[in-house]
Order: sequence, then C-alpha cells, then structure tokens
Amino acid sequence: MLRYALKRGLSLLLSLAVASLVIFFVIEVAPGDPASFMLGINAEPDTVAALRAELGLDQSKAQRYLAWIGGMVTGDFGMSYTYRTPVAGMIADRMWVSLPLALYALALSTLIAFPAGIYAAARRGKAGDMAVMGATQLGVAVPNFWFAMILVLIFAINLRWFGAGGFAGWDKGFGTAIHSLTLPAIALALPQAAILARVMRSALLDILGEDFMRTARAKGLTRRQALWRHGLRNAMIPVLTIIGLQFSFLLAGAIIIEQVFFLPGLGRLVFQAISSRDLIVVESVVMILVFAVISVNFLVDLTYALVDPRLRSRT
Repeated sequence: MLRYALKRGLSLLLSLAVASLVIFFVIEVAPGDPASFMLGINAEPDTVAALRAELGLDQSKAQRYLAWIGGMVTGDFGMSYTYRTPVAGMIADRMWVSLPLALYALALSTLIAFPAGIYAAARRGKAGDMAVMGATQLGVAVPNFWFAMILVLIFAINLRWFGAGGFAGWDKGFGTAIHSLTLPAIALALPQAAILARVMRSALLDILGEDFMRTARAKGLTRRQALWRHGLRNAMIPVLTIIGLQFSFLLAGAIIIEQVFFLPGLGRLVFQAISSRDLIVVESVVMILVFAVISVNFLVDLTYALVDPRLRSRT
C-alpha cells in the first residue's frame, strides 16, 4: 500500500508541475497589458512603464514564473494588481464560501443518488426503476442555473423560506451560514445526483450478473442481502470515480451558481480578476483549483486500493 501511495504521490507532483507551466504561460500570452488596462488608454508611456516595474511585469516570463512558484510553495501568492492586497488572503476569504458550498452540494448529491441508484437497480425493469431513470434523465438534461432560478422563484420569492442571494457569513452562526448556502447547494447537487444515480444503478446491475453474486444467491442469500453484502462494495469503484470528479467540478465549476446567488466565492473572484486583467489572481486561483482536483483524484486512487486489494497487488 505504501509503494502504491508513493507512486501516486509522485504522479501528483509531476501533474502539478506541468499544470503550473501550462497555467502560467497560457494566461501570460493572453492579449492585453494589465498596467495599460489599469491606467487607461490615455496614460503616458513612462507612467505605464513605472507601473509595470512596480508590479514586476518588466521581468522576463521565466523570472516571473519562478518567483510565482517559489511564492506559492511558501504560501505567498503575490499582490493583486487591482486591489493591492495579498492574493493569499483574497483566496482564503473566498475559499470559506466555495469549499463549504462544494462539500454541501456533494453531500446532498450523494444522499440523493445512493438510495435512488440502489432502488432502481433492485427493481430493474419495474415502475420504480423507470420512474428513477426518468427523473435522472431530467436532472441530466436541465442545467443547474435553471434549477437555481426555479428554486429562487419557489422558495425565496413565493414561500420566502430562503434568501434570494448573498452569503450571511460564518460570523452570523453556522446555521445561518448553511441556510444561505442551501439553495445554491441544491441547485448544484441535483444534476450531479442524477449522474451519480445512473452510474450507481449501472454499476450494480453489472455486478449482479457476476458469478460470485449467483454463488451468494445459491448459498441462500436473498437478492437484497446479496446486493447489500457483496454487490454494493464491488460497485463502488466507478461510483468513487464520479464522486471525485463531481467534487472537483463543484469546487471549480460553480461560477454560474455563484453569479446567480451573488456568492463571494472563488468563481466570482476569477470572473472579476479576468475582467480586470488581474493575472496574478487568475493564475493563483486556477492553480489552487487544479491542486484541489489533482489531490481529490489522488485520494480517490488511494480509496480504490482500500476498496479493491487487487490494485495494490499490481504495483
């Protein structure tokens, strides 16, 4: 297990190194100069040059890349070009919104998808199965921002159980903060729950046709007992893959939902930084999100090895 974890850890480090190069140079070649953008089109050339020197934009790309990487290793992400505040502090403030939102949505997605997928697999071809598959097809087809607007219309405007947007803040209490994240989390969770339920059903149906499941039934186990004791664990590998990908998507891809609900998360921060050509913020946030995606995939790989010992024996 240790050897397997070390190999996966080395792969993680190499992936981060390649990702940092791609992120930095792709963003750097984007048209537009941050200093010229900040000062406007009528700025004097010497004023632009002075601001470029102050921001460190007069250095070579290699020097800036090495300074950026070295700073991130020590926790220093540099200064925002626009706000002139540490980028690390800006990311930390926004992370306290985006990360709980992603975890909340993932928990809701899992709580919805697992019972639905298991129920559909246990009643294959019956009315319950068709009902669940019809609902999941709708969940896959409808985008999450449409769910968001419907939820706002019903629960915020008509019933007034929730606010239409904004984040109360953790200083107002855990319950109040979670209450303000509930509608965004549901809007994010519903499409992901539909996907996860379909994967769960498909994985369980594949497992139910295996020889060891027929052997379990021949030994006297009922279909339900065989499903819960032997089928569920063996069906978890594709499900864990989807859960890992979903967390990455929920953390990095919630920009539309954050815009709909006016949440001060990482998605809105990236959107605002792109609009103002604040390159250091864009690079740092994207790198943080890539690190989160790769780290989640690393943890999923380790979970594979715990669930399926055959993976450990191959390394």
